[in-house]
Amino acid sequence: LFPESITTEQQSLVLVKRLLAISVSCITYMRGLFPESSYGTRYLDDLCLKILREDKSCLGSLQIVKWIQGCFDALEKQYVNLGFYALSSNPTVTEMYQFKFKYKNKVPQMDISSNHREFVAGLCSKDVKHASRLLLRTLYLLMQDLGPLPNDITVSMKLLYYNHVTPKDYQPPGFKEDGSPGDLLFAGDPINLKVGSVSTDFHLMKVRVTTEKKRVKKADSNLIQKNGPTEISHQGLDCEEDEEEDESTKINLLNLAFSQEEVIGPEKKRKVSEPEKLPLNGRK
Repeated sequence: LFPESITTEQQSLVLVKRLLAISVSCITYMRGLFPESSYGTRYLDDLCLKILREDKSCLGSLQIVKWIQGCFDALEKQYVNLGFYALSSNPTVTEMYQFKFKYKNKVPQMDISSNHREFVAGLCSKDVKHASRLLLRTLYLLMQDLGPLPNDITVSMKLLYYNHVTPKDYQPPGFKEDGSPGDLLFAGDPINLKVGSVSTDFHLMKVRVTTEKKRVKKADSNLIQKNGPTEISHQGLDCEEDEEEDESTKINLLNLAFSQEEVIGPEKKRKVSEPEKLPLNGRK
């Protein structure tokens, strides 16, 4: 499932791609978005993973696979900084999944906070794989604690980039320039949940979930971001320093802002891409 050794940039890239694909697959499966035929089965220790595959009989799952492949292109080029995967019931967001990526050649540290475990470890392949398993296991456990989705759910995804390296005309396959810069709103009181992070010598990937507080049955207190939710603005995302609590991701109630002019001015707008939104009225 993961590379035997994670000592080169290419092996690290393969790991990050697989973590992203498995995480998105986990979300779609545990939230009941697509039929069983849209998934293959793999095992990670005792954890049964359902992974999206190109199921031509289900256009919705096929579209998500294409979105993931588009994100792979941006990862390979080291352009993408943030990926937002949102489940919405118009006009409000029900759940949002945030994937943050960093690229570096220096030796980083691995910082994991989940299920009463907090540690910093070296970056041997064994530690990276352990962090990967922990992230996926935490995500699966969190999915089991979320309340049911509304029937009229719509799936959307947005990619944000490092402006200083990304060409202005760049769009990953299957994506286009963001055409809906308006705010995305949560109807109730949302909370921000830290799922975990995986760091290699070349990449860092963090996963967080934002949803309405009432929809989480029994979230581990270690997962709740203290400064949580929910307005996400895009200023400061080109900074090299690693903001542990994401100073650039500002969280306030009800307003998830993808319009940036009031915050940082039009001349410093964050480049944003999106694919077509995907309505899922006939999900399983």
